[in-house]
Amino acid sequence: QVQPAGSGGGSVQAGGSLRLSCAASEGVFRTNLMGWFRQAPGKEREFVAGINWRGGSRYYADSVKGRFTITRDNDKNMVFLQMTSLKPEDTAVYYCAALDLRTKRPAGPLGQGTQVTVSS
Repeated sequence: QVQPAGSGGGSVQAGGSLRLSCAASEGVFRTNLMGWFRQAPGKEREFVAGINWRGGSRYYADSVKGRFTITRDNDKNMVFLQMTSLKPEDTAVYYCAALDLRTKRPAGPLGQGTQVTVSS
């Protein structure tokens, strides 16, 4: 299986927006639930958002509810994370992976992450 690859990160000021994209192999995507995770320097990796196969069920960490939106395109094996009202505490490397909904942890390899830096 090809590991997921995230892209779309960058440096923005607080209050700005970014849209992250993740391309995954069909083998990874077929696991149904997909999620975004992030890890800031010196901190543990944390769950950010998740989405089921049809996109009808979405899950968010409390810290991003109302600001981030996860979507997916099953025809292209891609997952997206629209981030708005960004805060400095959102600064981290963001990864996508299959999601274990029960534990809110990756159910597969994280692959390439994308850096998001939010300045105050």
